[in-house]
Amino acid sequence: MELKEFYNAFHVWLIHRGPNYAAGIIAFFVGLWFIRFLKGRLHTRMDRNAVHSSLRPFFLSLTITALYVLLIIFVMNIIGFELTVFTTIIGAFSVAAGLALSGTFQNFAGGVLILLLKPFEIDDSIVAQGQDGRVTSIQIFYTVLITADNKTVIIPNGKLFNEVIVNVTREGRRRLDFEIKLGYAAPVPQVKQIINDAIKAIPAILHEPATRVGVVGLEIDGVKFTINVWVEPANFLSTKIELQERIVIGLAEAGVKLPGV
Repeated sequence: MELKEFYNAFHVWLIHRGPNYAAGIIAFFVGLWFIRFLKGRLHTRMDRNAVHSSLRPFFLSLTITALYVLLIIFVMNIIGFELTVFTTIIGAFSVAAGLALSGTFQNFAGGVLILLLKPFEIDDSIVAQGQDGRVTSIQIFYTVLITADNKTVIIPNGKLFNEVIVNVTREGRRRLDFEIKLGYAAPVPQVKQIINDAIKAIPAILHEPATRVGVVGLEIDGVKFTINVWVEPANFLSTKIELQERIVIGLAEAGVKLPGV
């Protein structure tokens, strides 16, 4: 009698619920095939669009994981499982994770935007967050700089992307500006000639755009000269040091007194 009741109950269940389970199993395997097919297409599209290598694993993992979750929810819905408790748990977990990892998510979002929008690239020299250095690595969560004195600086991407970034490499050349002050006894034409001779003696200084030397200010204690020359970004500091040394030596040899002398 019990076997007959079990058979009758199973028969009723099979008639009412069996088609749902069969449809769910079919949908599951079709969904798996579609996800595998889409994974291959995503690889091709990212190669074609030259997506940054640091972003590819993340985008691929995120997309495939989301598709798997949607497939499971879809299959459970076909079978007829109650999803209210399931969705509540996922929602609560998402809120808790979001609160705990808010700073991490901010750095992640900044890294994605940096890699997509490219305000700077590897080997660019930038000034940001009070740091001046060459970019050696752009990761999802942080960017690594090497400073002129060989220090490694690691900047979180969240802070980096939300602040001013000065890219001194992108334009391909950089203007070197500095000023010197001399007494009114210093002959202006002679001083300009000394400065121009020092500029011509340095091969690292570019001919275009043209250099500029002139009087920029008349002050109580002297005349202020400005010097504007163009250099490659990599030669900026070395050229500044050499040019200033040549100017000081040239003025001294010409008998032009420097301030305080």
